[in-house]
Formats: sequence, structure tokens, C-alpha cells
Amino acid sequence: MTHFRPDAARNISFVAHSDIGGRGDGVQIMVHRGYAYVGHGFSNGISVIDVRDPREPKTVNFIACPPGTRALHLQTHEDLLLCVNAPSVWTMEEFQKDEKTYFGASPADSLKRQMGKFTPGMRVFDISKPEQPREIGFMPVHGIGPHRIWYVGGRYAYASIHFADFSDHIFSVIDLNDITRPEVVGRWWIPGMWTGGGETPSWKTGRRYALHHALVAGDLAFGAWRDGGLTILDIKDKTQPKLLAYRNTDPPFGGMTHSPLPLMDRNLLVVGDEAVNNNGVGGPKYIWVYDIREPSNPVSIATMPQPAEADYCAKGGKFGSHNLHENRPGAFQSSRLVFATYYNAGVRTFDITNPFRPEEVGYFVPPAPQKMMDPRPGMPQVIQNADCYVDKEGFMYLTDPNAGLYILKYEGPMI
Repeated sequence: MTHFRPDAARNISFVAHSDIGGRGDGVQIMVHRGYAYVGHGFSNGISVIDVRDPREPKTVNFIACPPGTRALHLQTHEDLLLCVNAPSVWTMEEFQKDEKTYFGASPADSLKRQMGKFTPGMRVFDISKPEQPREIGFMPVHGIGPHRIWYVGGRYAYASIHFADFSDHIFSVIDLNDITRPEVVGRWWIPGMWTGGGETPSWKTGRRYALHHALVAGDLAFGAWRDGGLTILDIKDKTQPKLLAYRNTDPPFGGMTHSPLPLMDRNLLVVGDEAVNNNGVGGPKYIWVYDIREPSNPVSIATMPQPAEADYCAKGGKFGSHNLHENRPGAFQSSRLVFATYYNAGVRTFDITNPFRPEEVGYFVPPAPQKMMDPRPGMPQVIQNADCYVDKEGFMYLTDPNAGLYILKYEGPMI
């Protein structure tokens, strides 16, 4: 095992590293029954890694996507793996020169020539044999397809899906009653997105109103809509979600609402905004804490402290929040510790015992990737940590679009 010395670390130690069988472009990760399932950003498939011994990870399988299609986001629960079939945008010429083409407008406008060259939808796998996922179902989508899914068991999954008659991804309820043929049974969108129904956007050009994803707790769905802000939906009736609350911090804070994390036992909601520009352009991106005692009136009460042990804006690449560890069943769960990836500032741990005064209690910043997986020209060779999964023992599984998989150990207080 090669040891990788961090650029900076506190209360988090290095355990192991994997290049994921030469496919080091990791995005979302699920760790389930001793195996890690990694969705890729460029390699267009899913890797399976045996992590029963976290100190000796072994890549044991790779499941390819159809041509032109990637499975960057996925979910596991019991014997099921759900994954998106989405266009492999970063390998397409339309998105090679400027990320604003993707983040600043609906990708449908740029993908018109690519329609038919990827296979949009959601795939379902049987993972009763964890190292050998077997495809058992598929839900086709007419349009660009899904971006991210939320599924923690039961009859319904929830996804952000871009249908052909909408301007971008919207909230969708998926019925898994027939696991071989899932179907969308409920939808909700920000008014102005249903272009097929004659709606027109009210927001400015250069803003992208699109659901990144939603997390569900009971009958509430907490949605992050990129430049469209935050929604709380009542989904007691799965076929007719209803809006309870809407908040948008853009302006003045620059948009890109990305990652929701409801902490229902404390009536709190943590929400991260995504950094989408290099070198801190566009201002800092924050992780917000909301009081949701009254779900129809969420109130912002704090933000997480920004990493300050180095000048990360000057480091190159993106600096700011990305994904949050989501307290999934079977994972490490806490309503006081929040784990967040921070692109070139690695992974951070925050203590929100006092929700009005969050404190940073740990971080790990890996070194620069040894090689680049990103096919786009001119991308800086710096760490850009994407996702983090924390297991019950405090082992942290940290992905990067170029540097593969880091396995770390949180050694701070387990609150």
C-alpha cells in the first residue's frame, strides 16, 4: 500500500488508497455490505471495490454503461443498486471548453445534436451477490434523463429527472412496485420550467434552475435547485407533491444550491452550495444551517466556518462545498457531526452541537493527483474531492475525479 502524505490534516488519518482499477474518476460512492460502489464521471460505468478490509481495498468489477452514457450517481439498499443513465457530458465536445455551458444553462440546449447517442433512464441491479451486480430492471426516460437518486428502501425512490418537455431536471417520484419496470408517478417543478405546457422562465439568462437532488424524511422532501434555491415539499400524496416553503439566497450569495441534509431529530436542515468556478470566482460558497421547526418557514441561523489553514482560492481548481455525508441507514449517523467535501480543500468535519456556532473539528486534504483522468484540456492538476461516505466505525471513503478513492479514519469525537 502506498502512503499518501496529506497537504493538511486534523483528526483524520490516512488508511488506504485505490486507483479503482485504473479508473480514478470517482463521483458518488455507496459502501454496502463490505463493498464500495463508485459512479464515474468520465469512465462511463460503475466500479465495485471490496473494502471488507478497509486497509486493503480490491477492485473486483466494472459495469459499463451504454455508449455515450455515464452512471455518476447511484444508490444501494438491501439487494438493490439503482443508478442513473445520464449523458457523459464531460466527454462531449459541447462541454470541453467552458463549464459555464453546463452550469449556466439547461444542457438540453447544447445536447440537441447528441440526442440518440446516449441512453437516458434509471437502471436497477440485483446485488445479492455484492461483487456481481446483475441488471434486472430499467426505466427509460424521454429527454436528457436523471441526474441523482435518493433511495433508502420501501416502494418509492426519488430522483431529479430532465424530461423532454421541461427546461431542466425536476423532482420526480418513482414507483418501484414492479422492480423490473419502475415508473414515475409524481412530479413537481418550479413554475416556469414546464416549457411543453407553455410556461416560460422568469429567471435571468445565465441562471440554471434545475433540481440537483432531494433528500426525503418522512413526508417531507428537501430539494436543492442549483440557482433555483431550496424547496421543502409535502409528499404525503406521492402523486401530487405540494410546496411548503421556498428559499433562494441568490442574490446576493451566488446560487448553486446543491446538497440538502435534514436532521429531523433536531429540527435542523443543513444545505450546501456548490462551487462551480475555479479560483474562488463568484465569491465563497457556504454550507448553511436552517431551523425547520416550522417546515413552512425555514430560517437560516448559521453557516459552517470556511477552511482557513491555506489560501485555497489561490491553489487552483474549485474551492468550496460539494457533497455532504447523508446519514444513510447502515452508515455512520449523527445529527451533530457533518462531513462535507470541499473540492481543493479536501474533506471537512463540522460539529453543530451548537447550531448557531458550528465548529470545524477535522479535515484531510489529499495531495495533488498523480495523473489526470479529466479529458478536458487545461484542467488544473489539484485535488477536487467529490463525495464522502462514512461508515459506522468512522472509516471515510473519499472520491475524486482524478485521484481515485481515499480511505481515511475520523479520529475526533464521535458525537
